Amino acid sequence: MDRPTEGAPPVIRIEGVAKSFGAVPAVAGVSLDIARGDFFCLVGASGSGKTTLLRLIAGFERPDTGRIVIDGEDMTSRPPYARPVNMMFQSYALFPHLTVADNVGFGLEEERRPRTEIRERVAAALDLFDMGGLAARKPHQLSGGQRQRVALARALVKNPKILLLDEPLAALDKKLREKAQLELVALRERVGITFVMVTHDQEEAMSMATHIALMRDGALCQVGTPRQLYDAPQSRFAADFFGVANLFEGRRSGNAVECAEAAATLVVDGGAGEGEVAVMVRPEQMMVSRERPARANVLPAALTNIVFLGNASICHFTLPGGKAVQARLSPTDLAALGALSAGDQVYLSFDPAAARVLAS
Repeated sequence: MDRPTEGAPPVIRIEGVAKSFGAVPAVAGVSLDIARGDFFCLVGASGSGKTTLLRLIAGFERPDTGRIVIDGEDMTSRPPYARPVNMMFQSYALFPHLTVADNVGFGLEEERRPRTEIRERVAAALDLFDMGGLAARKPHQLSGGQRQRVALARALVKNPKILLLDEPLAALDKKLREKAQLELVALRERVGITFVMVTHDQEEAMSMATHIALMRDGALCQVGTPRQLYDAPQSRFAADFFGVANLFEGRRSGNAVECAEAAATLVVDGGAGEGEVAVMVRPEQMMVSRERPARANVLPAALTNIVFLGNASICHFTLPGGKAVQARLSPTDLAALGALSAGDQVYLSFDPAAARVLAS
């Protein structure tokens, strides 16, 4: 399949695109490249502009300024049907009066393709999702997961270069959603097209995407791989958006951060410059011990409660000054501490290399 290639021309290039609805800016001067074969996720809170940006790529909205180039051609003024993209909506938008096969073949019928070609392409698209035996059913006779597969088959039957997905898994329950995530990733491996997906679910984006763009107030906050956004966020907002982050506010000088809320001088490696900063430590990087360890960055704390998750436990602590801190412990780590009860005094610690220093 086509994989993202370093240095290759992007399949989608967004250049300074802005879009407002009345006096409200929805997308504010976004420039972004998406590589061919990528599984690209647009994430952000409600109102961040991610769905508007997807609709601009699809052609359902026109930018006020800027250009959208797809596969080397300027598509800014072209209507949706003249773009080499297809879009799957959150609602699936299946026609209730049509069979599964007719829903999948609807776009080909609109293009007035030969009947034989339509039957062959519809059959191939349904077989891709093991749905051939359900071709004669109506949408109301299908489960939520089956309706999703029909919508995907309909989007893929026209052989688009790019598939746009707007919250495609939001209507599914947790187990079915996790299965569908794996199917979508596997689908990309099989068909080799570029996926651009909007989701508000951080874990969904982290588990599926090759690259992620985090949006806030219509602008790009950070773009990178899931690992880059999780391990090396460039702002407090990005740190807190992906996963859980313990953030310690303080003033940095060299490798030391004076942190009043932790009543400690924290030792850090690299990161942002001098002055007011935040030190980020992920819960899984936080170590817990009964005895004071002989290492940097040791914080006395009292246990508040423990949330059992099966393969891990989230331990909530309070520092002497009242700041709340979390640690994620494996069953083995938790067992090594012995029986813990609310109010127990322990020591939290973390390595300087585990800390990320954020300036904004």
